Amino acid sequence: MADESKYRFRDLFKAVYFAVALATIIVFIPNEGRFKYEFQKGKPWMHEDLFSPFDFPIYKSEQEVFAEKAKILKEFKAFFRLDSTIEQFITVKFNDDFTPAFEKFLIESAKIPPKNKSAYQQSAKQIRQEVTDALHLVYAKGIINQAESSISSSMLNKGLSVITGNVATDRWYEDVFTTQKATAFINKVANESTNRINPVLNEFWKKFNLKDYIHPNLIYDDYTTQKFKNELISNISLTKGLVQAGERIISSGEIIDSDTYQVLLSLKTEYEKRLGSKNRFTVTLGNILLLSSLFVVLFLFLLNFRPEVLKENSKLIFILMLVTLMGIVSILVIRTNISIFVIPLVIVPIFIKTFFDSRLALFVHLVTIFIVAFLVPNSFEFVFTNFITGIVAILSLTNMYRRGKLFKTVGLVYLTYLTLYLSLSIVENGSLKGVNWLVTLWYGINALLLLASYQLVYIFEKVFGFLSDISLIELSDTNLDLLRKLAEVAPGTFQHSLQVANLAESAVQRVGGNPLLVRTGALYHDIGKMSNPLYFIENQQSGFNPHDNIDNAKSAEIIINHVAEGVKIALKAGLPRQIVDFITMHHGTSKVRYFYNKQILDGSSAEIDENKFTYPGPEPQSKETAIVMMADAVEAASRSLKEYSVQSIDELVERIINEQLNSGQFKDAEITFKDINTIKTIFKKKLQNIYHVRVEYPESIRKSH
Repeated sequence: MADESKYRFRDLFKAVYFAVALATIIVFIPNEGRFKYEFQKGKPWMHEDLFSPFDFPIYKSEQEVFAEKAKILKEFKAFFRLDSTIEQFITVKFNDDFTPAFEKFLIESAKIPPKNKSAYQQSAKQIRQEVTDALHLVYAKGIINQAESSISSSMLNKGLSVITGNVATDRWYEDVFTTQKATAFINKVANESTNRINPVLNEFWKKFNLKDYIHPNLIYDDYTTQKFKNELISNISLTKGLVQAGERIISSGEIIDSDTYQVLLSLKTEYEKRLGSKNRFTVTLGNILLLSSLFVVLFLFLLNFRPEVLKENSKLIFILMLVTLMGIVSILVIRTNISIFVIPLVIVPIFIKTFFDSRLALFVHLVTIFIVAFLVPNSFEFVFTNFITGIVAILSLTNMYRRGKLFKTVGLVYLTYLTLYLSLSIVENGSLKGVNWLVTLWYGINALLLLASYQLVYIFEKVFGFLSDISLIELSDTNLDLLRKLAEVAPGTFQHSLQVANLAESAVQRVGGNPLLVRTGALYHDIGKMSNPLYFIENQQSGFNPHDNIDNAKSAEIIINHVAEGVKIALKAGLPRQIVDFITMHHGTSKVRYFYNKQILDGSSAEIDENKFTYPGPEPQSKETAIVMMADAVEAASRSLKEYSVQSIDELVERIINEQLNSGQFKDAEITFKDINTIKTIFKKKLQNIYHVRVEYPESIRKSH
């Protein structure tokens, strides 16, 4: 009765998980109705004649809005603020520097007689005035330092808006000076004036550096530029007309062209907004029922085909979290101006395939895209595109631990998206002219986001206790400290583990399962033998056997204890629970047959406590642990054969696996009789190869050769 209450309580929690996932999506989902007509561009209108039920605006398409934004940005001029104080400062500085510099030049110059100095001073004064006027002209037009303005030359080529006080005027880029152009202009004026008035003074201008008086006075105003640009973009009208109530929109059988398609989309948008605002409670109830049906279907699938997921909270929470998270992300993206095509929905089957299997990955992916399909236009196209792309991702991602495999999968996903989108566009428009090439960019971003899945795998492993192929590759490295210690402390056990790994891996590749998990589990299944390595025959040397000095029950206890010791070592080393299962299950609830039989021979069987000779279990709970159990027993027994022949190996494999089967060791594992027969055949062939057994031909055949 207590157990029944416990199971009911656990089932109640499962229902709570589904309810929380449903409620979370409902909180975010917009309270909008659903337009009752489905339609596609380029296809006939399959419903009755449609008349406008109310006045509504015609919304511009995404391409039209994008084109208007592009036009604004193309013609937009950056803002620069004119700083008048710079000219005043430079003018004063120029005059203050000029007089002492020229007096010094007169004193040091040998070409100017003392009696003519006054005439040269007059000439210099006249030249200085012309240079001053040139500086005024330059600063009046403005000097810009393009290298410090943080804007591109292509933007400057459109012109610029110069702010003087509170007034902005447009100027062409050619009408203002850069620092280089201003310096060249001032030097030119100085040289021309000097050559015209008194060429002797050229020596003075060569020493007097006019570049020191050129400073930018047009300062780029990033705040005003961005503010004005954003205002222009925000003022773009999203509508381009009005449809009045009662006006015919389309007739039955009429082909939906681009203009009509945009009108239908506008009607759909307005219809869903108005229906949601008037019937908020009813619409919410409808959304709850629709989404509930999907979660119920998901629950039934797990109950019938993946009950192990329902048994473990971490697995169920992870799947529901993925579905809920992708639903919420999709809702938030739809509310913005970002395209729905950017959402990496294929990341769901990639994660599920990594931690579970392909069948579950495809079903969860279907549930996810159906949830999002309630919110997007052209639901059929959306479901079709993402369904096909999800299948491509699942089939192509065979080895997650190979980094290049993920890049290949992402590339195939992008090509699939691109091919399907272009194909649908051709069907709708009759050509590629109507293709919105911006969508291909969104799909490209989608593909790049998928690459983040490689980094997130590690996080999900640690949070939910999963085990991916990437971690299995790392754990199966025999250079790891724990396996290297096993090879040093118990070399015979290490070699035995390697052989078991090879046998089990060969079998699981034929009957299905996770080869990496089997190999890794086999490598660690006997690590408990490191505690007492000499009590296990494969580590004994020189004929010494410590079991000769103790009784049968004590020997059985030491042998059985290697399972508990293995669990301690594994937990201390931080091995995943899935690997620890191989340690606890590789003997199941079988007996230590050698010492049990020896005890029978030594005394009365009625006095034997069988529990002392029986492993604590549990029995194997999966196909992988069952295969390792078979491989372990067969490999160990094969070492005791007196002769290796086809017949002796066949009899050994049949006897050992049949004993395990008859004692109920595989009753909880998902393994069939067909699988077991296949495994037997593989083990026989592998052992024959290991021990170099030759096939015995009949006498008549040997003589003929």
